[in-house]
Amino acid sequence: MGKEKTHINIVVIGHVDSGKSTSTGHLIYKCGGIDKRTIEKFEKEAAEVRACIFI
Repeated sequence: MGKEKTHINIVVIGHVDSGKSTSTGHLIYKCGGIDKRTIEKFEKEAAEVRACIFI
């Protein structure tokens, strides 16, 4: 049988443009929820539309 992962629900609140999505995305990445290759793909796509918002 495969290894099961524990699912958790998190609520992030804050003012508009306070970095909620950026912080949450970074947290998911640091915890291993998104691999480096996927992040690199997103960075490339963002650069193509001149919306470089990744840290």
